[in-house]
Amino acid sequence: MNTPEKIGIITIRAVNGTINTFVLVIILLLLAFGCYALWDSGQVYSNASHSRYERYKPTIENEGVSFEQLQAINPDVLAWLTVYGTNIDYPMVQGLDNMRYVNTSAEGRYSLSGAIFLDYRNSPDFSDFNNITYGHHMESRAMFGEIALFSDKSYFDARKYGKLFVDGKEYGLEFFAFVHTGAGDREIFRVNIVEQEARQAYLDLILDMAINTRKDVSVTAEDRIILLSTCSPNSTSGRDILVAKIVEDIQSDPFEVIPAETPPSVIPTIDKLPDLWEQVMGWIKNRVSTSKEVDNNA
Repeated sequence: MNTPEKIGIITIRAVNGTINTFVLVIILLLLAFGCYALWDSGQVYSNASHSRYERYKPTIENEGVSFEQLQAINPDVLAWLTVYGTNIDYPMVQGLDNMRYVNTSAEGRYSLSGAIFLDYRNSPDFSDFNNITYGHHMESRAMFGEIALFSDKSYFDARKYGKLFVDGKEYGLEFFAFVHTGAGDREIFRVNIVEQEARQAYLDLILDMAINTRKDVSVTAEDRIILLSTCSPNSTSGRDILVAKIVEDIQSDPFEVIPAETPPSVIPTIDKLPDLWEQVMGWIKNRVSTSKEVDNNA
């Protein structure tokens, strides 16, 4: 073998080795980033899960002791919201504005999932005619991630009730409308409606806009209502709103004995990493085999 041929073989081997090393480094970096992304996503959804707050949930048995502990941690905590047949079972807070709890948890810590919060313009005791609450739409059905599902009539009809705990007392919730509107809808998102005619007009507007309604729930201008508002997954500036009447009577939870169907998890888990690792190792083995073939052919 003459000198030019040897130089060519050495050059090919060097280039091939450099390429293999470079690609391997890139893949390992991507793998490391993927691990971090999976961990970070898990943290976000873990912080958003209602189970994180179960120990604080007020019940008749503990007479709100654990709830008071949460209030001691964060004085902005003022209520507890439960929607039967869903994962909506959270403490509620109220800030000095509507930005405070967009990225802050009910425990007062930074969190991308935020908290369920009452409009800062509303009275903290839910004594207003219309009480507007907000929460993030989470793909894992955490926070207000299930509100959009109420657009389906069968889902809406199956989940009629919930309850609200505020000022040491529980109230029943009777859901009577599901509305889709825009984020800039000033009529829907206005509060402090005092006049009887204005209240009736507001109720009429809700019923006119509603995608689903419940005819067996009678709502008048004398009642109190609560709106659960979240971003719509179907439009950038859309808002999905579930509306309920606040009542004295509390209905039993029909989903308590038979839990609501749990959908397949959409949260990435570390369990998926072995598959990714096998793919990486397969690529490496393939490159090694290719390098050997180059050497043998040379």
